[in-house]
Amino acid sequence: MTRTRFITCSLLLAMPLKPNVALVPLSRQFQLARQCSQHIGIRFTEFRQQLEIIEDETPTRSTSNPDYEGGTNGNEFAKGREYRRARLHSELTNLGINPDDIESNPEQFGTAALRTYNSFIFPKSAGALAVAESPTRAKVVANNMSFLIREYKADRERWIRNVDKYRTDGTSENDVKHPITIILDNVRSAPNVGNILRLGEAAQVESVRLCGITPRPPHPKVLKTAMGSAELVSLGGDEEHCSTLQTVLDLKSRGVTVFGVETTENSTTLWDAPIPDVDVAYVFGNELIGVDVEVLRACDGIISLPTYGIKNSLNVANCVSVVIWDTLRRWHGKNSKLHSYC
Repeated sequence: MTRTRFITCSLLLAMPLKPNVALVPLSRQFQLARQCSQHIGIRFTEFRQQLEIIEDETPTRSTSNPDYEGGTNGNEFAKGREYRRARLHSELTNLGINPDDIESNPEQFGTAALRTYNSFIFPKSAGALAVAESPTRAKVVANNMSFLIREYKADRERWIRNVDKYRTDGTSENDVKHPITIILDNVRSAPNVGNILRLGEAAQVESVRLCGITPRPPHPKVLKTAMGSAELVSLGGDEEHCSTLQTVLDLKSRGVTVFGVETTENSTTLWDAPIPDVDVAYVFGNELIGVDVEVLRACDGIISLPTYGIKNSLNVANCVSVVIWDTLRRWHGKNSKLHSYC
């Protein structure tokens, strides 16, 4: 071990580990500590735990955490956000728009209007902050949002008309549906939702339920990855944003067996799960926090996909495809009628 590296390691272990104070980045501290741990007797796991604690306690500098305003690396552009919000809300009210709907209405999630709203209140650069602070900017943003909201509503009404026309015409080449319901519990990625709608159409499932904040057609990113299949998939009864828990309870009252797909201590691997021959539903959760605990409690069972690497999870769209096609494999292997349909 060279003298330079030994001194560096000694400094690392002696100094208080603070990301903004340390002489080298945390990633480099982590690497050097691992290299020198054999030479100076420190237990690497303890050092790693200390780093993890520091990272957990270090506030984020992104606009998603505007409360952090301290230090040279603080979110200085968050200052004055309440004043900007009040100005914008006033202008929106003058246009007949309820400002509370912008942030709380699930239909606005991921829309251009909401992005415009957040960009004004939480600017990300000094230039954007200067523009937002100009006296007339709030009115300009409000007018822009008003147009975007009207445009979104027009797109949605056009989408509903097209879907209704398709279902009235009955242009589907195959009316046979597999009795499978896919339930998405607050999945946040629009491209993932589009992929799931596409595979749902390919598998001819009964319906795909988009619950909570899950983006839904005609969201442009949903339609892009759905590749024309979004119109061909039923989104359930009223096809409105609904509670995942209520959806699960409604399906169970109709005799549908509902499985939550989540990695827990009580999960059964997909290969060993007793999947019924008919009427089954699967709940897939948010990319970060998974399926809601209350929803899991309401399910008839919890299944998981076995993983063999360091990562213990898959992309939600990939997970849906594995679960659905494994179910179809079981059914088509047992049922000659289904096999001939395939």
